[in-house]
Amino acid sequence: MPVHIGQLVFKGMKRLNRIQSIVFETAYNTNENMLICAPTGAGKTNIAMLTVLHEIRQHVQHGVIKKDEFKIVYVAPMKALAAEMTNYFSKRLEPLGIAVKELTGDMQLSKGEILRTQMLVTTPEKWDVVTRKSVGDVALSQLVKLLILDEVHLLHEDRGPVLESIVARTLRQVESTQSMIRILGLSATLPNYLDVATFLHVNPCIGLFYFDGRFRPVPLGQTFIGIKTTNKVQQLNHMDEVCYENVLKQIMAGHQVMVFVHARNATVRTAMGLREKAKNNGHICHFLPSQGSDYGQAEKQVQRSRNKQLRELFPDGFSIHHAGMLRQDRNLVENLFSNGHIKVLVCTATLAWGVNLPAHAVVIKGTQIYAAKRGSFVDLGILDVMQIFGRAGRPQFDKFGEGVIITTHDKLSHYLTLLTQRNPIESQFLESLADNLNAEIALGTVTNVEEAVKWISYTYLYVRMRANPLVYGISHKAYQMDPGLEKHREQLVTEVGRKLDKARMIRFEERTGFFSSTDLGRTASHYYIKYNTIETFNELFDAHKTEGDILAIVSKAEEFEQIKVREEEIEELDTLLNDFCELPAPGGVENNYGKINILLQTYISRGEMDSFSLISDSAYVAQNAARIVRALFEIALRKRWPAMTYRLLNLSKVIDKRLWGWVSPLRQFSVLPPSVLTKLEEKNLTVDKMKDMRKDEIGHMLHHVKIGLKVKQCVHQIPSIAMEATIQPITRTVLRVRLNIAPDFMWNDQVHGTVGEPWWIWVEDPTNDHIYHSEYFIIQKKQVITKEPQILVFTIPIFEPLPSQYYIRAVSDRWLGAEAVCIINFQHLILPERHPPHTELLDLQPLPITALGHQEYEVLYKFTHFNPIQTQIFHTVYHTDCNVLLGAPTGSGKTVAAELAIFRVFNKYPTSKAVYIAPLKALVRERIEDWKVRIEEKLGKKVVELTGDVTPDMRAIAQADLIVTTPEKWDGVSRSWQNRSYVQKVSILIIDEIHLLGDERGPVLEVIVSRTNFISSHTEKPVRVVGLSTALANARDLADWLNINQMGLFNFRPSVRPVPLEVHIQGFPGQHYCPRMASMNKPAFQAIRSHSPAKPVLIFVSSRRQTRLTALDLIAFLATEDDPKQWLKMDEREMNDIIVTVRDSNLKLTLAFGIGMHHAGLHERDRKTVEELFVNCKIQVLIATSTLAWGVNFPAHLVIVKGTEYYDGKTRRYMDYPITDVLQMMGRAGRPQFDDQGKAVILVHDIKKDFYKKFLYEPFPVESSLLEVLADHLNAEIAAGTITSKQDAMDYITWTYFFRRLIMNPTYYNLDDVSHDTMNKYLSGLVEKSLFDLECSYCIEIGEDNRSIEPLTYGRIASYYYLKHPTIGMFKDQLKPESNIEELLLILTQA
Repeated sequence: MPVHIGQLVFKGMKRLNRIQSIVFETAYNTNENMLICAPTGAGKTNIAMLTVLHEIRQHVQHGVIKKDEFKIVYVAPMKALAAEMTNYFSKRLEPLGIAVKELTGDMQLSKGEILRTQMLVTTPEKWDVVTRKSVGDVALSQLVKLLILDEVHLLHEDRGPVLESIVARTLRQVESTQSMIRILGLSATLPNYLDVATFLHVNPCIGLFYFDGRFRPVPLGQTFIGIKTTNKVQQLNHMDEVCYENVLKQIMAGHQVMVFVHARNATVRTAMGLREKAKNNGHICHFLPSQGSDYGQAEKQVQRSRNKQLRELFPDGFSIHHAGMLRQDRNLVENLFSNGHIKVLVCTATLAWGVNLPAHAVVIKGTQIYAAKRGSFVDLGILDVMQIFGRAGRPQFDKFGEGVIITTHDKLSHYLTLLTQRNPIESQFLESLADNLNAEIALGTVTNVEEAVKWISYTYLYVRMRANPLVYGISHKAYQMDPGLEKHREQLVTEVGRKLDKARMIRFEERTGFFSSTDLGRTASHYYIKYNTIETFNELFDAHKTEGDILAIVSKAEEFEQIKVREEEIEELDTLLNDFCELPAPGGVENNYGKINILLQTYISRGEMDSFSLISDSAYVAQNAARIVRALFEIALRKRWPAMTYRLLNLSKVIDKRLWGWVSPLRQFSVLPPSVLTKLEEKNLTVDKMKDMRKDEIGHMLHHVKIGLKVKQCVHQIPSIAMEATIQPITRTVLRVRLNIAPDFMWNDQVHGTVGEPWWIWVEDPTNDHIYHSEYFIIQKKQVITKEPQILVFTIPIFEPLPSQYYIRAVSDRWLGAEAVCIINFQHLILPERHPPHTELLDLQPLPITALGHQEYEVLYKFTHFNPIQTQIFHTVYHTDCNVLLGAPTGSGKTVAAELAIFRVFNKYPTSKAVYIAPLKALVRERIEDWKVRIEEKLGKKVVELTGDVTPDMRAIAQADLIVTTPEKWDGVSRSWQNRSYVQKVSILIIDEIHLLGDERGPVLEVIVSRTNFISSHTEKPVRVVGLSTALANARDLADWLNINQMGLFNFRPSVRPVPLEVHIQGFPGQHYCPRMASMNKPAFQAIRSHSPAKPVLIFVSSRRQTRLTALDLIAFLATEDDPKQWLKMDEREMNDIIVTVRDSNLKLTLAFGIGMHHAGLHERDRKTVEELFVNCKIQVLIATSTLAWGVNFPAHLVIVKGTEYYDGKTRRYMDYPITDVLQMMGRAGRPQFDDQGKAVILVHDIKKDFYKKFLYEPFPVESSLLEVLADHLNAEIAAGTITSKQDAMDYITWTYFFRRLIMNPTYYNLDDVSHDTMNKYLSGLVEKSLFDLECSYCIEIGEDNRSIEPLTYGRIASYYYLKHPTIGMFKDQLKPESNIEELLLILTQA
């Protein structure tokens, strides 16, 4: 072994045993998948350790283990075994600093803990759930490099299907992502080990090791005893007799014995019976524990246990062990047995599986085991017998072990043959095919019948169906016809698909064979809910059930099938029903669903139970019910039933906290003594009352003065929030709600943890019983401490006639009694005016370009005729001087319209200038690159770029004919228009994308236009304004403001595109952004396959990181295709030559597959390369950040908008793209020259789906956002001298677009009504406030008469350098003559 690592881990072991030595080479020095079959006790755990070490060695660099590169997952079939393995591995790996954690139903881990752990020990079900939620734990499942499956021979038990689905999922992941995941299977000796090896993809020549019974570390003597009587009672007596004789024989020889029975209550019966016989026969002295020094210690521990039978049996050397006991009692018994204090241990088979406790002799008493699924007795499985016998003989002490099996005579030969020639193990996968198929569909790994058929081929079921078709109902003939079983698998899938479709868990389109998952199916998969349970819910669950009904429905879930009513419990259940059940329990004590209901309510009421079986059943019920109620909560939320959602969320908290909803919320604090809590409830002191009381008042009321402070602290630690909502109508049917959420409680890490408090929030309409919007949000710890409010913005629909009010309800996800309601009142809501109709597109003869009447203009165009929109506007733009507003969808050739207007200036007013304003530098660049060639070189006119990057000198500007600039730059330039002559020479202002008025940069555009109109009214030289935008809803307002008459207004509807567009919107669930984006990758890949397999595709994402992640995922999906390079449309060798020149390493990889990436972080040359390859159709897919939609005109056949949020650094959270951006991205779909239609696929967060459905088809009205920055713009005008008094300021506002909208949509701007007086008050209030702010920032001075306004130097500086007024004020306050560099930097960064 390489010295350090191996020796550190195997400390204290001299050498490996025979088996370990044989497999050492493969396990420790290769990466092969392995299957090792060996008898129990052969030291398989150490083999697992060898593979773990091999994995760790691959991540050592310069003597340091890179711990974040890998995860190892060890799947153990029982929780007990998982606990044991966790201990074993953590002890061994501790010297290497490797963290090992248990992840099971008992031990939950937070996301952070999982990330910090290198090895997870888990149960099959838990790992299945974790990998089902591909999303949250994408990172986790992709880091797994080694998967160890212990006890693989459990494949033929009920829980086998889980193993099959895990392995199938892992193998498919290996194939699709081309990542290496090693699989190690460990199992007992099984006959058809070749099948299992095939299933685990083990190479039989290298990785398959099979050791038979000769390799047992301790040889085993096996005794079979058959009992002849047929009479049941006699049979039992005989069994007890024989059992006692065998036990006594071993005890006399000084050995310890384990007696295995097959029911939990039988353990007690047998132990008591054996003890009784020993006492009666006078043999009890042999059984008594030896009195040693540590015996007293042990006795003390036992007396502390709550388990009555344990305490009673221990002094006589007996004990019991089964899964129904508490974990600490089980551990206690295990320790006492291994220390020799217990001579006879009576246990159930779980002990054999779960815990490595060997004994010299093992007795199996009876082989009939009750199967809950069948409701009858069945024979003990042969694997169980082998496992139990495997516990006989302790390697360190015994020369041999003994196993005795006591059964009825007729079964004797059965077990003899089984133990000598074993039967092959079969698959149980068919029984849970529906659940597993649904999980894969919800994950997105199976999307059609073909993929499902392929998926089945990865299961053990498939291996066995081919080996033994008759067992699976496939006739010999059918198998000969269809040796790959394609048809049979297809039939299976179709049947299950229909079943799932009927239960609404998926949508199955039989014609095409497509599966798509539904909310219900996703919920079922994530919460591990069985198909039959969902059927039950569909039948029984509706919006008007009470808490009692809900508990009754939950009790009928299939998950509780194995819980049965036992005779001996009925009495106790009756008392529980009377004492602890607060709600009716239909079915009563006789029915199993009645029993479940009683147990659940007793659990909530914290009732005590006596009998074992009830305690264990109760734990099982509570664990599952919590999960099922959570699932029901999600279902109700998705169905948008407010009352039901609220009820279920509360009920799930009731189960988690074990408190009924009507008790005092303070019971959630363990620090308060019960007596105090009872008093609180008697006095009816609610939390709200106590918030307003002083601590001594509370203390007096409780007759316990000291406790007052504690109670008061707890009251303030219950999470509570204050909500304020403001509403703005966007159209007559859509409201935007801004919700301000202020936390109002004291944070305490012991109580709240260190992360945040999760809340659910929804908007409900009480009259229609409907939820219009819901979301989950977390109030971070730091927000609570700093009392910083959180703002949520969302849109909800409204209907006419207006409802009286909606409620916004916020409910804590974890705390009972923590909720808030906020009422949205519609009494004073004034809806905006209805929008005027669109311009109709006339059916005109397309105009030839000769209509321009200038040869030199005609050569600039590649086409011969203008398109319909250009034809319709041609006369107005080219032959008149009136202002024009053109609203038309993206891609309809608006740039040509701008050029027409520019040519008119060249023709008519050759000495004046044209200014073209585009909102983004990228757009300016694009226009400059185009016009430098077409207008400057070919027409000989001077074109100048004026942006933040490029500032030409005065002379260049003065000589320019066409200035291309951004709004801010032009605003800065035209602020001092009096002394810049070239500003006065402008005769046309073309504003592209003028609908961005509604954006945060809108006010600048507003000011420019208002100023232009103002200038032209002063200089008597009219300036023509041409506005270009996407289709608008309220074009008339814009036109009025731009003083455009009916002749100059063209506003076409969004559907008037040169290439028709087909839009698909898909919603995706999930609270968190990154995982949600990850879950969109497969659908994006499918969209490409179905909508545009060979034509160019543009994918828009919101960040550079997303471009990379999306590209890598798409490559992973391509890898499973027949032709992974199908998107590369050029010779690979040519592409390799190009890749050599590329700088970005990720781009090198993606280009090889025909996928380009485009974002601002790339080197200029790389960007150019990608653009050229895409435009020339050499690569088919381009993944770009959203800015590309504006900046570069690359149309594609299919556009995919992957997610509609971006991360906003200022507010540190995800914000929605403005709707205009989404329209702009969609506008890139459809290439006028090549396609007869374009496709857009928009993948959004499911809660926003309705909103986008509405606005992508009907245009979005443009509102003004001047209010927020009014002061800065007033300051600029004051500095320029255009405003000299308050009246001027009022007049200035009336020129703005804001003023137009104020009249049309008053509620949006918080104005109550539109009467003359109210308006005046509102406006003068605005002016006063803005001027006051400016005065505080030393920018202006208001005269003695309180009317006139004087600019100050600071104001001029602010205006000239384009600074915000608070910044200037802050500079004046902070700058000192003696400030040093450090202080200056500090001041600068605070701007």
